[in-house]
Amino acid sequence: MTKIKADPDGPEACLGERTYHELLVNLNPIAQPLASRRLTRKLYKCIKKAVKQKQIRRGVKEVQKFINKGEKGIMVLAGDTLPIEVYCHLPVMCEDRNLPYVYIPSKTDLGAAAGSKRPTCVIMVKPHEEYQEAYDECLEEVQALPPPM
Repeated sequence: MTKIKADPDGPEACLGERTYHELLVNLNPIAQPLASRRLTRKLYKCIKKAVKQKQIRRGVKEVQKFINKGEKGIMVLAGDTLPIEVYCHLPVMCEDRNLPYVYIPSKTDLGAAAGSKRPTCVIMVKPHEEYQEAYDECLEEVQALPPPM
């Protein structure tokens, strides 16, 4: 079997990447605190650096397991995940353990930042000396966000 290359002028070519404001349309009602466009980009860069050092936890089951074990890090949740019941318990767990968490608009972009073709609804970024400066900057901005109501 051979792979057929997609036509570069096909329907996918005109779609391109969606803007930050277009992604906000699909947000869940619980997606608070929401990262700004600038913070979202910083988080993606930090996630990419963490993937190289193998310092991320990906997926609800894995993240929940390591929160229960007491691991520390920044929790990044996708704001467009449906149904909400899949991961709505994670922010409560984070608040109980004083872990910072933030929502970003797209699970597809979150999965891509983690080096996967598969969308991901939650990632925990652990601190590491290789990217400590980027991690600290993201941590500071996430903690400065207003708490959810």
